Amino acid sequence: MKLLAIDTAAELCAACVYDSDGARELGREVLDIGKGHAETLMGVVEKALAAAGAGYPELDAVAVSVGPGSFTGVRIGVATARGLALALGVPAIGVTTLAGLALEARHAFPGRSVMSVLDAKREELYVAVHDADGAVLVPPSILHVQEAVQLARGHGLVLTGSGVDLVRQAGNADMEIAGRARTADIASYAALAALEGPDAEKPRPVYLRGADARPQEGFALPRRTA
Repeated sequence: MKLLAIDTAAELCAACVYDSDGARELGREVLDIGKGHAETLMGVVEKALAAAGAGYPELDAVAVSVGPGSFTGVRIGVATARGLALALGVPAIGVTTLAGLALEARHAFPGRSVMSVLDAKREELYVAVHDADGAVLVPPSILHVQEAVQLARGHGLVLTGSGVDLVRQAGNADMEIAGRARTADIASYAALAALEGPDAEKPRPVYLRGADARPQEGFALPRRTA
């Protein structure tokens, strides 16, 4: 299976073409843009396809990071992946950022279970735990920092993600850390999507918390008088 993977969950705008039969990446394009994914993503996809010497008709699936991450970035990535998959008549496959980070941590610490932690602000963390084989032990959740500390301590987990220092400092202890990234390498999403296969559920954004910008309750414009 030849699949296109895209990631817009954090600062990166990334795409790669991946051959699941040979378990190898064929071509990629990765830009660190911060914002502006909507304007940049399709150009990144085109460059990844060109680097792989491939065209859209050769794709068998489209994979995408579904968060948690940037509210807008995740939405852009998922919408693009589902749109491309629909246009090409191929399946779309979603992979969480927490699973992508955990895969890379397992490569660094073979045989160990991993807790992926992303800083969710407000002394909270996006958290998931995967065992040494990648099976989900704790699904994506939002926890207070102290709850994450108790979870990490109780199971001797390797930590990875942008929230690791919050956990280590709150726990006042040394903990094994695999990395501090906010998102995984694009090839990690591709590899996990290949394992999921074409029968995976359609990707949906993983929003563990609602958008920060919300209408004020009871807000109303003043009525104009004649």
